[in-house]
Amino acid sequence: MDWNHYRFTSVWELPAPPDTVYAALERVEDYPRWWPQVRETSRTDDSTARARFRSSLPYDLVLTLRQRRNDPASRTLEAAMSGDLEGWSRWTVTPHEGGSRVAYEQESDVRRALLRRLAVPGRLVFRANHTLMMRAGRRGLAAWLQAV
Repeated sequence: MDWNHYRFTSVWELPAPPDTVYAALERVEDYPRWWPQVRETSRTDDSTARARFRSSLPYDLVLTLRQRRNDPASRTLEAAMSGDLEGWSRWTVTPHEGGSRVAYEQESDVRRALLRRLAVPGRLVFRANHTLMMRAGRRGLAAWLQAV
C-alpha cells in the first residue's frame, strides 16, 4: 500500500438547479468567498489557477490546478493537480429531487516532504481533515447559492 496515495469521494445534495451549481463550481476564483478552507485562488490563465488550502491542521497546501475538462452538457469539471499534491479532481453535477447532486472525486499523491514523512501515523487524521473540509464546502456552497 502506498500511504501517500489518496482517493476521496464526496456527494453533496443541494437545493439549487444543476446549471446554477455547475456555474458556481466553474468559478474557482469565487471559492474563497464560500468555502472557508480555500484561503485564496488566482487564475494564471483561462485554464489554470493556483489555490491555497488550509483546514483544521496547521499547514497549507498549495496547488496548481489545470483544467482538463469543462463540459457544460454533462456538467463535469475536471482538473489536473500539481504542487503539494499531484493527481486529479472532478466535479459532476446531476439533477436530484428538484435540486442537484454533486459528486466530487479526487485521486492524488502527497508530494510535500513533511506530510510524506507523516503518512503512516497521520493517515486517519488527514482523511478526517479532508472530510471536515468537504462538509464545510457543502454548507458554504449551499449558503452561497441561496444568497445569489
